[in-house]
Amino acid sequence: MTCCGKKILVVEDNEQNMELFCDILEAKGYKVFKAVDGEAGVELAKKEKPDLIIMDMQLPQMDGFAAVKLIREDPIVKGVCIIAVTAHAMKGDEENFKKAGCSAYIPKPIVIKDFLTKVANCMAKG
Repeated sequence: MTCCGKKILVVEDNEQNMELFCDILEAKGYKVFKAVDGEAGVELAKKEKPDLIIMDMQLPQMDGFAAVKLIREDPIVKGVCIIAVTAHAMKGDEENFKKAGCSAYIPKPIVIKDFLTKVANCMAKG
């Protein structure tokens, strides 16, 4: 199941999580771009026009909510699928992420099979 030509932007400030997400996605054939904060994520999204964005919601400077809002306001990338990831998952958070503009949600620590399923589902919609 390689995904030739599909681009994914990973916005994650934790080095170990970034490495894990990128290794999993690259092993499946995706081209991966990396950003370590929300501001860099928004800029890279506009520049690279990814097919999917994996967005940590707890980021330094600009958090994931603010970054998602800016992406959804940009006519070039507003339709891209965004999967929210966070370790601070509480009841009702998934609803909040969807209201903020995220397409799906994955709690940390991730379950690789679930992660890949949500990525594949988003890619199928795109």
